[in-house]
Order: sequence, then structure tokens, then C-alpha cells
Amino acid sequence: MSVLLQVSDPHFGTERPPVVEALVALAAQLRPDLVVLSGDITQRARPGQFRAARAVMDRLGAPLLALPGNHDIALLDLWSRFVRPYARYSAAFGADLGPVFASNDLLVVGVKTTRRRRHKDGEVSSEQIDVVARYLHQATPEQLRVVVVHQPIDVMRPEDEPDRLHNHTAAQQAWAAAGADLVMGGHIHLPYVMPLPGLARPLWAVQAGTAVSSRVRSGVPNSVNVVRWTPAAGCVVEQWDFSAAGGAFVCALSTAISPHR
Repeated sequence: MSVLLQVSDPHFGTERPPVVEALVALAAQLRPDLVVLSGDITQRARPGQFRAARAVMDRLGAPLLALPGNHDIALLDLWSRFVRPYARYSAAFGADLGPVFASNDLLVVGVKTTRRRRHKDGEVSSEQIDVVARYLHQATPEQLRVVVVHQPIDVMRPEDEPDRLHNHTAAQQAWAAAGADLVMGGHIHLPYVMPLPGLARPLWAVQAGTAVSSRVRSGVPNSVNVVRWTPAAGCVVEQWDFSAAGGAFVCALSTAISPHR
């Protein structure tokens, strides 16, 4: 079995130390094959916040695939934002803004959806859509095929529609046709798993809440996602919520998915 741990929107600078320690303990329990860090790593893209985030990610003890979110580009430092928007991110997490992880059971493709000229919104270009599709076409039948973005590929509630990824329809259609199974995202601090309708083959949006930040939505605790995959048994996506009473993450919801092969 391969295990993927999705950590999103930790917003270091607003992290809650007990939740951070619970996340480290969860990773020690799960021993994931890959940690996916799907953006908004920091609150204000400050070097110290990136260093703190990197230190915690290193404690998780697994390979890391990371992407920047809109909060990881300096907001008020306009020179940095427009001249070197990803310099601080790259100093902590590397210069590859479209990382790819491949193993016998997993193919995970990251897509940079932030833009220096956009304050909050994300988009995916036609070129990015094609690049991801080419990776997906190279996958083997045994691999779970995952695309990672920051802003959501689709939303469940009308009030979240402004946060949906620009060019999402074209991305959904192309990536489904190319064989994607899951599109993981964050940004809106609302966890859910939903099938995307009207596509060439089944494709699921997997959204994560905020992992360790105090910036939780009302009634939505800190949470992370755990994906378990075996080619024979299929895919299970688990939502793990932080329990303040127990001081630990607990599995709150499990969704079984049967990727089409």
C-alpha cells in the first residue's frame, strides 16, 4: 500500500504549536510515502516563516512535493512580488515550481497556479494543462495519478465559486481524458471530496482544510487528508481532523474511490 499525506494552507506565522506537534505525530504513525504541501505555506511570505515551515516538513520524515500558494508571494513588498515573486519560497523549498513525484504506485504532478499579478485568484494556462496531460499519458496502470494545485479545481458551494481556479473547465476535461484520478487542492480551508461530472472518465476533487493554522473556518477544525492506494484494492481518501480534546488528529471521514482503468 502507498500512503500520501496532504498538508495544505498551514500559514506558518499563524501556526498552532499543539497542532504542529500532532501533525508530526500523525506522520510518525502513518509513515507516508509522500507528503504533498499544497500551498499557502506561510502567512506573509517572510523568510522566517518559510524556515519554520521547512523545519516542520523535515520532521515529517517523508519525501515532499510542495507548491506555493498566493500567500507565499510577498503582498506589500512590490519589488519582490513583481521581480522575484518566488525567491523566498525557492530558498526554502527549491526552484522547481512544477514538481513531479513518481514511484511504482504513484504519479503526482504539481502545477503552479499562483500569479504575481493576481492577489488571490489562481489560474492554469493552456501550456500547463498540456504539460500535465503529457505526464499523465506516461503513467502505468498501477500508478494512482494525482494532480496538485493550490486553488480548487471545483467547489461545492456557490459562495466559493470566486475562488475556483481560472480555466478549470479546460483543465478538468484534458486531465480526465489523460487519465488523472484525483486533483488535490486547498486555498479555501474547507475539506471535501467530490466527483467531477460530465468528463471522459471519473475524476475527483480532493480538497484539504488548513493543517495547523489558527485561520480555521467556523465549525471546521484543522485537518489533513490521507490517501491510501493499492492497485488491487483501489483508493481511499481519509479526512483527519485535529481533536483538541485528545490533542491528536483522528480519522473523521473516509471516502472509497475506484479509479477507472
